[in-house]
Amino acid sequence: MASATTFTMMMHILCLTLCSLSLFCSAFNSQDYSNALEKSILFFEGQRSGKLPSNQRLTWRGNSGQSDGSSYHVDLVGGYYDAGDNVKFGLPMAFTTTLLAWSVIEFGSSMHNQIENARAAIKWSSDYLLKAATAAPNTLYVQVGDPNMDHRCWERPEDMDTPRNVYKVSDQNPGSDVAAETAAALAAASIVFKDSDPSYSAKLLHTAMKVFDFADRHRGSYSDSLNSVVCPFYCSYSGYHDELLWGASWIHRASQNSSYLAYIQSNGHTLGADDDDYSFSWDDKRPGTKVLLSKGFLEKTTQEFQIYKAHSDNYICSLIPGTSSFQAQYTPGGLLYKASESNLQYVTSTAFLLLTYAKYLSSNGGVATCGGSTVTAENLISHAKKQVDYILGDNPAKMSYMVGFGEKYPQHVHHRGSSLPSIHAHPDHIACNNGFQYLYSSSPNPNVLAGAIVGGPDNRDSFSDDRNNYQQAEPATYINAPFVGAVAFFSANPTTK
Repeated sequence: MASATTFTMMMHILCLTLCSLSLFCSAFNSQDYSNALEKSILFFEGQRSGKLPSNQRLTWRGNSGQSDGSSYHVDLVGGYYDAGDNVKFGLPMAFTTTLLAWSVIEFGSSMHNQIENARAAIKWSSDYLLKAATAAPNTLYVQVGDPNMDHRCWERPEDMDTPRNVYKVSDQNPGSDVAAETAAALAAASIVFKDSDPSYSAKLLHTAMKVFDFADRHRGSYSDSLNSVVCPFYCSYSGYHDELLWGASWIHRASQNSSYLAYIQSNGHTLGADDDDYSFSWDDKRPGTKVLLSKGFLEKTTQEFQIYKAHSDNYICSLIPGTSSFQAQYTPGGLLYKASESNLQYVTSTAFLLLTYAKYLSSNGGVATCGGSTVTAENLISHAKKQVDYILGDNPAKMSYMVGFGEKYPQHVHHRGSSLPSIHAHPDHIACNNGFQYLYSSSPNPNVLAGAIVGGPDNRDSFSDDRNNYQQAEPATYINAPFVGAVAFFSANPTTK
């Protein structure tokens, strides 16, 4: 027995020595990343609103919101609840759809047996966005549910009895930000379905063009039109210029229609082409637009897009320690840190942009220029990997921030459906106020919201697994969406220099 133990220890020491000497050391292998990919997509089934399909895998969920829109004589059934509540917010849902689609567009070839699940996750929201965009002329339905009333209750989506008010933007009450993001989502989704469902793809793209035209002609922020219904929840702090350029960029990518190239050239400067911005989120699309448009210059040497390559470099350089323009903040454990609330949304979106830009750079052997130094595609991949691995458990707390992944992960997720008994375990209605006992309970969530990535640790790598701490313990669709692409990449490329 002693000799076996000695052998095991020697092998462990040998592995650690080889790992320290090797450039190809990884905390996770291809199977781990494939597991994370499967779970990151599965999470979206826990966020579904509407009538669930027969192949629903998170079976603790049930049908909900089946009459959404009916009192307004429109069909707004379906779509996703954004996070831990029961409201369908249009801006983050559209952004989630765009990022899920972008994940498949760039890294779908690495998704293998998960590609159909990824497409299904996109279609669940693109179907909803199509209905929201085509129900009435010069109108886009952008929200179902009164968030102020919803947040006064802690109840399962299946039990919802809070007002399912419907909110819209129109030519009279514009919302260029949410409309242009919806156009981006529909256009990006059209690329995903171009081969597998050409007629659906054509419908998505046609609708994207109409919604973008509406956003561009009737300019204004949806925050001004809808006020306390969307603020402070998903207030458009960055305005709508970034979404107009983002939306046009996606329709150009999907259609290759020269009129959108002309739009980008004519309007780019007024819509933020010259701005350097360092956060990519449901609110601010500027870094994502720069990277998206840089593809045209890097792969086709489209001179009009050279400016976007230069600004993409500025964004990338800001993230890389040691460069002249480095300005990002990292925790002692190495996690990118942007905000005390839902910080991991910035980590996942940044990791995705790093990998996507690395892919574009690799197409012609390019590098990111940071003053007098350069950063290679390999550097970007390595940097993204540190962030992805941190989320999956390679961090000071040795904790995975993805529910159901690894041995230690959050147990008290701020999520109504996950924290209350399922309707199968407790068929009787649980009223609005009666649910709060489950919010404040110290027991783990009874229903595992597999794949959910929570808000994450603070700037000192500390995490409070407390259901009432929504800043750290609440998942969201837009945290997961770009992570789908990132873990797909690493499932095919688990070792990096």
